[in-house]
Amino acid sequence: MVHDNKVVSFSGQKPPARFSLPPALVRLRDASGQSLKSVLASFFDRADDALFELADRAGSNLDQTAYFDAMRELRLRRKAMVVSILQYVSQAFNEIGKFQPQQAARSLEDVDEDSLSLVDHSQLEQQVAVGNLINKLRNRYTEQIRLLTVRVGHLVPGIDLKDAQMPLSPEIICGGVAEACADLDIDIRAKLVVLKLFDRLLADTLGDFYKEANRTLISEGVMPDMKRPPAGKVPARSGQRSPNEGQASARAGVQGSSEAEGPGAPASHATFSELSALLHHGDSVPAGGGAHAGEGYIDTDRLMARLTEAQSNSRQWGDGAVIPLNEQLQPILRSGDGKSLNVGQVDSDVINLVSMLFDFILEDRQLHPVMKALIGRLQIPVLKVALSDKNFFNRGGHPVRKLLNELALSAIGWTEKKVGQRDPLREKIESVVDRVLNEFNTNVTLFEELLKDFSHFMDLDRRRRELVEQRLRDAEEGRARQERASQAADGLVQELTGQRDISEPVAGLLNEAWTKYLQWVVLREGEESDRWQHARNLTEQLVWSVDPRPVTESTRGELLRAIPAIVDDLRKALQEISWDPFATDAAIRDLELAHVDVFQRLVTAPSVPEAPAEPEDLLQPEPERPDETPVAPPPAEEGLRETPVPVEPGEPTVDIVSEAPSEAAEAPEATVPVSQEWLAKAESLRVGSWIELTRDETKVRCKLAAFIKATGKYIFVNRSGAKVAEYLRQELAADMEAGKISMLDDGLIFDRALESIIDNLRSSRKD
Repeated sequence: MVHDNKVVSFSGQKPPARFSLPPALVRLRDASGQSLKSVLASFFDRADDALFELADRAGSNLDQTAYFDAMRELRLRRKAMVVSILQYVSQAFNEIGKFQPQQAARSLEDVDEDSLSLVDHSQLEQQVAVGNLINKLRNRYTEQIRLLTVRVGHLVPGIDLKDAQMPLSPEIICGGVAEACADLDIDIRAKLVVLKLFDRLLADTLGDFYKEANRTLISEGVMPDMKRPPAGKVPARSGQRSPNEGQASARAGVQGSSEAEGPGAPASHATFSELSALLHHGDSVPAGGGAHAGEGYIDTDRLMARLTEAQSNSRQWGDGAVIPLNEQLQPILRSGDGKSLNVGQVDSDVINLVSMLFDFILEDRQLHPVMKALIGRLQIPVLKVALSDKNFFNRGGHPVRKLLNELALSAIGWTEKKVGQRDPLREKIESVVDRVLNEFNTNVTLFEELLKDFSHFMDLDRRRRELVEQRLRDAEEGRARQERASQAADGLVQELTGQRDISEPVAGLLNEAWTKYLQWVVLREGEESDRWQHARNLTEQLVWSVDPRPVTESTRGELLRAIPAIVDDLRKALQEISWDPFATDAAIRDLELAHVDVFQRLVTAPSVPEAPAEPEDLLQPEPERPDETPVAPPPAEEGLRETPVPVEPGEPTVDIVSEAPSEAAEAPEATVPVSQEWLAKAESLRVGSWIELTRDETKVRCKLAAFIKATGKYIFVNRSGAKVAEYLRQELAADMEAGKISMLDDGLIFDRALESIIDNLRSSRKD
């Protein structure tokens, strides 16, 4: 980091930039400091949970150790890191125009090839991580950052303020993060984990931060009418230089660099250059090499023309055919006499990176082979984009990258339909690929148009699926509540009648009409309600009235006093659930006959000499009933029916029958023993997670649509929203452990591919 004016002058000549900060900037510094403090506090709270979850899912002990080390160090150094970042930003304000952020001061493009070889590899990895975060922020919040830069520059007209020197620029904030992370006492793996966490968690929260910073200056009267940043000047990225400087760079350092970095080429090559640096660390002889004496050479323009010709030929591939990019390039990089043609160093790096990118995509087990074949046809068009625009690797929001991500994400749950059945998703993806192959030359706007159209298609499809899934969730939750209510009602009746001698007609009343009433009470008000307690007391009195035990001298009098209220309450209860009035009258008559029989038996039955205390529920006043009159529900047999969910023709289904709900809720899941590790993995499954399950040699892809707490069931649906499987936790963990269920990664495929490329290049260098 470069610092100017470290010597304090006592001659009265105070550094103007330090002590003449405009009041509006002072206000921005103080307000943004408080905002950034809140943002960082939220980050550290979320980081702890994220690291714990990553450690829990770690694939190796080495990864798990790195996560736990990062978690421990963040907890210990949290306050110090926040202070360090805030001081770094404050210093950028106080030394505005002179302060140089680390990332801008030491870009990879500022070093030549010889000095680059001396850069510590771990330092290079950290620079890549910080550079990615800077570019992500600039791409995501371009307009807000640019507005803020213009307003801050307006306040200091006498200073030539570069974009990276704006005190709240991504370079400043990320430089503060990098400096704070540099002091962490952990190895490079754990440190990179922390930086990736900043990339993952912090970037999403800074949009409001930049909006608030602009609002602060607007409230101070700084350019309040400016709604859009002025056109013309493009915001500089970390390490940005002019095209001429780029041509002179020793890092590009190859004959032929001019054709890649000539006039009109993008100036921001930070991430591409860093990828190139990793590429050459892993392999000192890039594919294609430089032009050797006596061998032919093909420049970028001629290469692009040949690629366009090959692009039109790829339309003739057979269904399911996938030709790797390197094989497609072999005839392109040959002259008419069959000799190999060499490309420039930068073009060679681009070819290698795009080839590795598609190697990852075409080997990714998350994608169905049919979808791999469709996406594989875009290799040549994507290569043309990357050759003409190095920002393809830098910009997370690049339309081509976003389109690739959307295509792969939409296909994750796709399964092939039967012959002759319509497949709207496949047809849409095919139309996107065909339009690219037929219409794309160098017009990247075509990808923007296709992205917008495809996103609209997926939004409509997503809304349709969400409605279907919601209906399914409602049906499953209704069924779970019904099962819970049935369990509570049946359990109460069995508990109170188990040791009693109940006549058949009264037993029928208890097991049918009265059980339905008990279920209704549970569904309506729950087992903790006063109404449920009153229903329980009434059930106890009803059972006691037909089999009073033990019989004492006072039993007959107690029955005579209690029976009228019991019968009256019973009739009212059945009326509340709209029970058939004729069946109710018949049940009451059967109950009265049972009471007559009880009185006849009491005449001959010997009584206990000493009467025990009366039942507590007979001595206590009846609980007060709710004032409101309950609305009668539909008959219990018809209420809470399962909502039918449409299944698209040809969608595979899997019938997985779990334990009976009553057993699932009461008894432990006593099936095949499963290790705690797999039980924890099953428990950590989140709604929306995709899996692939295997049944009878058939693979089915589905996602977790709901977890029903009442029954402990995991409900899985296909991409049409139709239910295909349900599991209890034990069953789910057992199948995961047995390899019958595997998790699918629904992360952005381009980002995963880039991470894989960096990891592979890093590993090859270590080897």
